[in-house]
Amino acid sequence: MTFDLLTDNTIFNTLLFIFYGSVLIQLIYYWGIFSRLAFFKNKNQPRQPQAVSIVICAKNEYFNLKENLPLILEQNYYNFEVVVVNDVSDDETYFLLKILQEKYSNLKIVNFVDNVNFFKGKKFPLSIGIKCAKNDLILLTDADCQPDSPEWLSKMQENFHSGVEIVLGYGKYKSEKGLLNKMIRFDTLHIALQYLSMAVSGNPYMGVGRNLAYRKSLFYRQNGFISHYKIKSGDDDLFINAAATKKNTRIMISHQSHTVSEAKKTLTNWIIQKRRHLTSGKYYKSSTKFILGLYSFSQIVFFATFATLVSLDYTLIIVFALFTLRLISQLIIFKRTMIKLNERNFLIGIPFFELFFILFNPILVLYNTVSKPDKWK
Repeated sequence: MTFDLLTDNTIFNTLLFIFYGSVLIQLIYYWGIFSRLAFFKNKNQPRQPQAVSIVICAKNEYFNLKENLPLILEQNYYNFEVVVVNDVSDDETYFLLKILQEKYSNLKIVNFVDNVNFFKGKKFPLSIGIKCAKNDLILLTDADCQPDSPEWLSKMQENFHSGVEIVLGYGKYKSEKGLLNKMIRFDTLHIALQYLSMAVSGNPYMGVGRNLAYRKSLFYRQNGFISHYKIKSGDDDLFINAAATKKNTRIMISHQSHTVSEAKKTLTNWIIQKRRHLTSGKYYKSSTKFILGLYSFSQIVFFATFATLVSLDYTLIIVFALFTLRLISQLIIFKRTMIKLNERNFLIGIPFFELFFILFNPILVLYNTVSKPDKWK
């Protein structure tokens, strides 16, 4: 009986110490890394504005371009062009672009009539668009995105000081009714919390093609997307993972610098999109995979040991106190980040969304190993 009791106590104490460790790691991430974004203050440095080339790839995007492209072409900025690559569209995209070109002299059309992209994906047309751009400063967005203000371009180029070659922006989704919309916006915010905080901490590892700027000269020095050209995804995150450094990367999170797009309306379409986004993570640098992996692993361990200790009715006061400490820290950081990134209406659901994605993301990653995601369009 004594031996059994001792064994039980040893197991319980081991679980408790593992729980302690997971809480500590989570607090380090929240207060050591994620707080960098939550309490971020942009240091404005007066500088001479630079000419910019906005590059957009479009494949059968007639309706999105009709709605969004004029907002991009009418940005409040002194010198810029918009390069739209029409990637073998079989809708009315090309004719719409020609009509818009008559009105906007700063619109440049790169039209692909035949499919010469032997490696499926966005990288080939995007590479051509960048090479056709006349300016060194390249600003990327997607056809289904619209600037959140007429100052989007002005803000995104603002941090290109001497030595800065990459500026990471935020691309959010429209707030609409429904649980799926809240889940998608939480996922977008959570990913942004990680990559923007890491960039501020001196460890940039990704950006999003919905709102991303870098120098054309950097693109050439990195040989474009050559190192990962055969991978369908990664025109944004894999390029930044290879090219970004502590010295050459900055973030821009002013509300005026955001882009906005519509979230997927159905669970099936969102899962397809999510699967594509998850395919490039395994190609990140080892250091990046370790940092992100440790964060995700500590989340799983935290919830698993918490549930186990509660079910065993073991040291509940301590367990609930640490759970509450971690929860309060999480809500503080997320709330301040939501204010920074102009997000709202899902703070209360964050713990539940987090738990869902802890279970959901590994399932999608496993699914991707046995079934490859579809092409980009």
